[in-house]
Amino acid sequence: MKFVDEVVVRVEAGDGGNGAIGFRREKYIPMGGPDGGDGGDGGCVYLVSVENVNTLADFRFHTVHRAERGQNGMGRNCTGKKGDDCYVPVPLGTLVSDADTGELIGDLTKIGETLLVAKGGFHGLGNTRFKSSINRAPQKASKGSEGEHRMLNLELTVIADVGLLGMPNAGKSSLIRAVSSATPKVADYPFTTLHPNLGVVRIDEQRSFVIADIPGVIEGAAEGAGLGLQFLKHLSRTGLLLHVIDVKPYESLDTPIQSAKKIILELEKWSDELVGKPRWLVLNKIDQLQDDEIESVCKSITKGLKWKEPVFKISAINGNGTKELMFAIMNFLEEQRRKDSEQG
Repeated sequence: MKFVDEVVVRVEAGDGGNGAIGFRREKYIPMGGPDGGDGGDGGCVYLVSVENVNTLADFRFHTVHRAERGQNGMGRNCTGKKGDDCYVPVPLGTLVSDADTGELIGDLTKIGETLLVAKGGFHGLGNTRFKSSINRAPQKASKGSEGEHRMLNLELTVIADVGLLGMPNAGKSSLIRAVSSATPKVADYPFTTLHPNLGVVRIDEQRSFVIADIPGVIEGAAEGAGLGLQFLKHLSRTGLLLHVIDVKPYESLDTPIQSAKKIILELEKWSDELVGKPRWLVLNKIDQLQDDEIESVCKSITKGLKWKEPVFKISAINGNGTKELMFAIMNFLEEQRRKDSEQG
């Protein structure tokens, strides 16, 4: 299925049912009085985040979602049935905003979370409601109000603890394959990854985290080049970024240092918040180097980038160094969670 992370949909809540005008017609009760019942409320439209949906692709074909209209009131003081609500499943991490005003309506970040996006109309009143001491037989009832109609912009941002960042073919897909059960496509050409892949890294039965393989960013991504503009936003929810660098790029005109600086520049153009996130350097494909040159090549890259944060040397293809990296990430995330809980 094609990955879709932004769509516009229309939601229509149900109208309220009309109130009824009625009078009792029973034997031996010639002046029975009014007995018109109220209508039912219109159904509402809710968005609900579910676990088994990970793209907005279905909304390309189903762009209108309607709740049921409330039933009209009836005689004998019978109230109309309330219209059924409409629950629309969306992926976890969906941002919901009004397409016309841009107002942010909600952010669905937990499984099973619901968000009211269109309120149903209020029921009409039957003529029983209008009975008074001076009007014993009212010929009046009210109509139900209209349900809310609106256009919504749904935007999906992947929720993960760790995001993999790097040029196309830096080895991000190989890394996520090596450390999780995710199976993204791996090949020796750019843009192998066309949509984010999520993998769960399990350290043990009680400790795990989610890692996201984001499509490769290229120069000019913040202005819309390549796939970067479409997917840079998926890094915004991550707590840690891993900047993956190919230490020996195949048929590339750029050195590892030049490639890394281009990525950093795109982050700065896109978001100050993204630049401020913790970012670790992961020097990948050390298996392509001779044993006696690994240290010198990696040192020259870190020195050229003036990198001060943690640096890891790995080979995703054969797993060298990945275990140490995953344990370090788990410890970092647990420490961050502890600090957040203390502050909260």
